[in-house]
Amino acid sequence: MSPTRVVFFGSPEYAVPSLRACLALPGVEVVAVVTQPDRPRGRSGAPAPTPVKAAALEAGVPLILQPERVRRATTEALARLSPDLGVVAASGHILPNHLLDAFPRRVINVHASLLPRHRGASPVANAILAGDAIAGATIMEVVREVDAGPVIARVETPVGPLDTTGVLTDRIANLGAALLAQVLPQWGASEITSTPQDASLVTHAPKLSRADGLIDWTQDAEEIARRVRAFHPWPLARTTYRDQPFTLHLAWPLTATLNAPPGTVMEGDRSVLTSLLPGRLARAVVACGRGSLALLTVQRPGKRPAEIEEYLNGDRALLGSVLGARLG
Repeated sequence: MSPTRVVFFGSPEYAVPSLRACLALPGVEVVAVVTQPDRPRGRSGAPAPTPVKAAALEAGVPLILQPERVRRATTEALARLSPDLGVVAASGHILPNHLLDAFPRRVINVHASLLPRHRGASPVANAILAGDAIAGATIMEVVREVDAGPVIARVETPVGPLDTTGVLTDRIANLGAALLAQVLPQWGASEITSTPQDASLVTHAPKLSRADGLIDWTQDAEEIARRVRAFHPWPLARTTYRDQPFTLHLAWPLTATLNAPPGTVMEGDRSVLTSLLPGRLARAVVACGRGSLALLTVQRPGKRPAEIEEYLNGDRALLGSVLGARLG
C-alpha cells in the first residue's frame, strides 16, 4: 500500500510536536511543509526560521515553502506533489478554497481548544481568562470559516491553578500531537467520521494585543490573577511602579479586601499561602476592586524576574506604594 502523502502547515513551537508525530507515523510521508517566512528575532534582528521550519530541516523534509500568503502558486507547487492529506497546526496562513480542494482526503487541523469553545487565534489564553476548568485540543476538518469545521476527535486536560498560557499551550501541543498520531491513519483510511459543531456553544478567542496586558486594579482580584497567567509569556501583565513599567509574572488572588485604594501594595500575612501554595509567602499584597492579589513573581525594567521574597530584599519601598492602573 502506498504511503499517505501529507503536507504539513504550521509555524510556532506549538506545531512542532504535531509535525514530529506525522514524521514518526509508519505509512505516512511528509512531502512538504508550509510555514511562515523567516522573521527578524533577538537583539541582532537577523532573520530566524520558524520552529516548524527548523524541525523540518532537521528531519530532511524535501520541500519547505514560506509564503507570506497562500496564493495559487503555492497550491500549484503542492499539487505537483500529489498530496493526499493536509495537516494544520497554527500555521498563521489563511487557506483558500483552491488549496483545500487540492487534497483528496481533505485538510485537518489540530486546534488548541475544545471546539466549539474558543474559536480563533488565542484559544489557550482565552480559556484561562474565562476561568475554564478544562482545556484541550480538537482535531477538525478545515473549512473556510475560521475553526468551524466538523470535529473528528478531542482530548482534554485540567487547567491548573498556576498554569500560564505558555505552560498550558505546551501541554496541549503534546496531547494534540498524540491524538493526531491516533487519528491520522484512521482518517486517511476513511475509518472514522466527523461531527458538526454545535453553533449555539461557539465562543471566540480574538488575537491578543500588547494593550491587553495593562492591569486595571479596580477589577476583581480573581480576574486580575487570571490575566497574569493568560498573558504569560505574551503580552505579559503590566502596571506602573514609580512611573516605570512593572511586570507581574505570577500572582495569587485572595478573598480579603484591603482597606486601601486599588493598586496599593501592603505587607501581607506570611502564612496565608502556606496551605495553598507550599513554599510561597504573601509578602506583598495589592488592593483590588474586590479581594486582593498576592504578588509572587515580579520584574522591573532591565532586571530579571524575581520571586517576591528576593525582590523585597532589594526594594522594600514597594510596600506602601501605589501601582498605576495605566501604562502608556
